[in-house]
Amino acid sequence: MSNKKEYKRVTVKSLVEMKATREKISMLTAYDYTTAKIVDGAGVDVILVGDSASNVMAGHETTLPITLDQMIYHASSVVRAIERALVVVDLPFGTYQSDSKKALRSAIRIMKESGGHAVKLEGGKEIKDSINKILNAGIPVMGHLGLTPQSIYKFGTYSVRAKEQQEAMQLIEDAKMLERLGCFALVLEKIPAKLAKKVADSISIPVIGIGAGGDVDGQVLVLHDMIGMTHEFNPRFLRRYMNLFESMTNAINQYVNDVKSSDFPNAEEQY
Repeated sequence: MSNKKEYKRVTVKSLVEMKATREKISMLTAYDYTTAKIVDGAGVDVILVGDSASNVMAGHETTLPITLDQMIYHASSVVRAIERALVVVDLPFGTYQSDSKKALRSAIRIMKESGGHAVKLEGGKEIKDSINKILNAGIPVMGHLGLTPQSIYKFGTYSVRAKEQQEAMQLIEDAKMLERLGCFALVLEKIPAKLAKKVADSISIPVIGIGAGGDVDGQVLVLHDMIGMTHEFNPRFLRRYMNLFESMTNAINQYVNDVKSSDFPNAEEQY
């Protein structure tokens, strides 16, 4: 028998409890009502309305182009579907960096207009003021360190971060700072597993990894990658649980053929 606590609603408090009792946290992305309903019903703890919508929903090359209005649209679609999961919404690029007043306005709009439960911001000490302001307004904040896709043009590549000693030390320092400020959790993206374990062990808030090994407190993947709707993207950290690209292609091919050959609709499929 599992000693797993049943949560009717997952809250930021539930996640801290899960870390304390060593229950792993499951997190997936969703950007629309129908998908979010399935993800929530399947028992995922946290749904991230990620700015990855910029890539998988809108076809942009990076996460930079997506706007605050678009994030609110996606988030409100997701919130209408869920009964159990905690919904975390990404603050998009340009809505919180270097201007803490703007950061607060952006976070308030997300909370008021989408009904989301928390916001996620990328970065460490350079966005400290923004995080402070948002937390002071009573809005829960999830941090994000390591590979921060909104800074892709600064890094120039999506390769593993914090392999060098100096960047690793800075990352640990930033993680401790985010905990001190009052963030309820932290995403670590694409960093060495050993370093991720070190971070997770040195702070009391949950650390959720993506490409950060198995010794953190939970995992997150982009839903479209995990169910194999996308098929070109093959990083080492991705496990595909389905090949939806193939299944959908076959189903649509079949439909086209059935329409062309007048097989669909048949006598039973009409009034």
